[in-house]
Amino acid sequence: MHVRGRGLAGLVVFVVVGCATHPSEPPLPPTPAQIYGELFRDVQMQAVFADSKTFVDALPRRSPDAILHDYRRLKNDPAFDLRDFVAREFTVTTPPDTAYQTRPGDDVRAHIDRLWRVLSREPAAEPPYSSRLPLPRPYVVPGGRFNEIYYWDSYFTMLGLKASGETQMIRDMCDNFAHLVDRYGHIPNGNRTYYLSRSQPPFFAAMVELLATIDGPAVYARYRDALRKEYEFWMEGAASLPNGQAHRRVVKLVDGTLLNRHWDDRAEPREESFREDVEAARISGRNPEEMYRNLRAGAESGWDFSSRWFADGRTLASIQTTDLVPIDLNSLLYQLEMTLARAYEPTSQTDAQRFRTAAETRLRAIRRLLWSERLQAFSDFNWRTGAATDRLSAATVVPLFFGLATPAQAQAVARTLRARLLAAHGVLTTPTITAQQWDAPNGWAPLQWMAIDGLDRYGEAELAQTIAQRWIEQNIGVFRKTGKLVEKYDVTSTDAAAGGGEYPLQDGFGWTNGVLRALLVRYPTLVP
Repeated sequence: MHVRGRGLAGLVVFVVVGCATHPSEPPLPPTPAQIYGELFRDVQMQAVFADSKTFVDALPRRSPDAILHDYRRLKNDPAFDLRDFVAREFTVTTPPDTAYQTRPGDDVRAHIDRLWRVLSREPAAEPPYSSRLPLPRPYVVPGGRFNEIYYWDSYFTMLGLKASGETQMIRDMCDNFAHLVDRYGHIPNGNRTYYLSRSQPPFFAAMVELLATIDGPAVYARYRDALRKEYEFWMEGAASLPNGQAHRRVVKLVDGTLLNRHWDDRAEPREESFREDVEAARISGRNPEEMYRNLRAGAESGWDFSSRWFADGRTLASIQTTDLVPIDLNSLLYQLEMTLARAYEPTSQTDAQRFRTAAETRLRAIRRLLWSERLQAFSDFNWRTGAATDRLSAATVVPLFFGLATPAQAQAVARTLRARLLAAHGVLTTPTITAQQWDAPNGWAPLQWMAIDGLDRYGEAELAQTIAQRWIEQNIGVFRKTGKLVEKYDVTSTDAAAGGGEYPLQDGFGWTNGVLRALLVRYPTLVP
């Protein structure tokens, strides 16, 4: 690794080996770091672009071999200018929606319904050396710098598509995710080569359930094989794992309990955040590979980044994502097991019972290990120390959303949420203020939806409606001032823009549009 003097050649060899999950699968397409070698490293480390994601999405104007040959020939010339060289050799792609503005005085529903077209992408052959992975069907992107499909974002986008009557796009996106599972063995973070070493919170089963409310139970049979293949990805290595150890995304506790964690198959800087990760590793003083693995696992969680992953509860340098068994991930895998049981019921009672038993076993473990009496909420579990983190976050609502909580636990979560996470404009991500975007004072659309829906499921309708009203008012208030719906919101202030994280606040924005559009169907009288 460059920070330890190994050089980029070592990086390339590791990537090729580290990303191959099964020898029988076809080779994965090369990533920008593999293609451009030392040019990639120099562009990222010298901050040629303000956003590290810009270069990994750029397209070469000619063969990368020819570009690299000229770079090696020219780079030591005193007159050489890297920025000029990159500008000549690469085309920087600009998302087509960046200039979109709403009509003055437009209703927010009409704005969202039109915005789906702006954020939609058609299937097409990708240009040579593009980092984007081709998809067979149309899809919706979040917007802004995120000009590709994203895994867990898409479920919340689909909620809005259903509310807007765009049901064919839901079918298309489910087909795309089934294609990704079939081609790569899992659903990656997004359809980019540099995302292939990790996934995101596994919402595919929830997408299938959503589509089943539109097309009926035949949907389960249609996606059964893809669901099973995704489950095998998350559980790979479980059968032979000794007690007290972890392998990739599976953790086997000392008592034999099987649960899951987030992981990434590479222990290198994220290519789309290369400079940021190198700097974070340097500041931490930790083994760089350990730091990179935990940063990447944090990205797989979707919460990149949050104090819930930090050993000291405050600083990125202490990130320990791979040590933690997350409450939201394991709730999602319970739901995947139950969906598989339903999918197999018409054809194989043996398989259906196997998945039902796995779900019931996981449910008991969640209630036993991921419930914090001190917090009166669900929290993550440190499998290395054998203790709950006792760190509160909005992830505590996910067991309610999927129906895992007991009635008593749901009531306790409602009390805790009202006392510690409910803010003037929605639910705080955590009660902790840091420089990270998945902490206070920020609120995020997917967490609002799961809180509202989960509380409503357990009879906490008043609190659910309170959250919905506050979130809707904040979304529409910002929309009326700016004509935009954005990625995240400061839920403590009417005027302050959300901040934190590695990039500026993005507009568009897929899951905000989806959740708001669905909430306005559920609560039609709450528009301010």
